[in-house]
Amino acid sequence: MPDPHAALVAHLSEHALRTDGPFTLRSGAVADWYMDARQTTFDGAGAQLVGEAVVEALDSRVVAVGGLTMGADPIAIATAIAASRAGRRVKAFSIRKEAKDHGTGGRLVGPARAGDAVCLLEDTTTTGGAFFEAYDAARDSGLEVVQAICLFDRSGPIVTDRMAEAGVPYEALVVPADLGVSL
Repeated sequence: MPDPHAALVAHLSEHALRTDGPFTLRSGAVADWYMDARQTTFDGAGAQLVGEAVVEALDSRVVAVGGLTMGADPIAIATAIAASRAGRRVKAFSIRKEAKDHGTGGRLVGPARAGDAVCLLEDTTTTGGAFFEAYDAARDSGLEVVQAICLFDRSGPIVTDRMAEAGVPYEALVVPADLGVSL
């Protein structure tokens, strides 16, 4: 059986790593390479690899996974499906960028409820900005953030250190060195 981490790295390397920069990142930084993780998270085979990798890393207390919409959404759904296949019930949720004033309103979308132990997800991170926006919104919704997982962390120690300061256990599934690129 192939190594799941190696299979995920291979998929990201083949489908999601762009080296034809320059690229402007969400943080405003400019880089000569870019991780377009949605080329993996929106692909059936790639999503399966991502979901299985996240389930393997999930804290046993976690009952729901999600984060800011778009980056976290396909990962949350893939994780919920992979968890179900493994015999574990995990709900997916999404956090809107802005609260809606109609329907059920608010920023939290999906079956996660106040008091749920959750894992925040992100596809790529450079500074942790999306994580901490999701963290604030999740806590405002009454969720208990017990973990954070990123598919691809290009921050070096930045996000790991910020999460440690916030008291949130954090794991990056893939880092630049895994793909043969450097910060």
